[in-house]
Amino acid sequence: QVQLVESGGGSVQTGGSLRLSCTASGIDFTVKNVNWYRQAPGKGREFVAGSALDGTVTYVDSVKGRFTISRDNAKNMVYLQMDNLKTDDTAMYYCRVNPYWGQGTEVTVSS
Repeated sequence: QVQLVESGGGSVQTGGSLRLSCTASGIDFTVKNVNWYRQAPGKGREFVAGSALDGTVTYVDSVKGRFTISRDNAKNMVYLQMDNLKTDDTAMYYCRVNPYWGQGTEVTVSS
């Protein structure tokens, strides 16, 4: 059974940092692209960052230069380092390994 479990969310003030983690089990991480999505209150789910098998990383424009996605295939883990957080980053953050989703971890950024 495939499980994706996110952790690392919390409450921070603007300009602060958080590091999200996603642990995958029941899936061969080494052959999958891994992505982070987020859903802010009252909004749809949006792509945040992706790590492809060929090493390519992609980001939504609003987080470029502030967020960094990385992965440890040996540990079946993916991370999202979030720096210089803004109130607009407040959302539930989800790990996705197609077609699976984690349960999410909540990030709240206050001014």
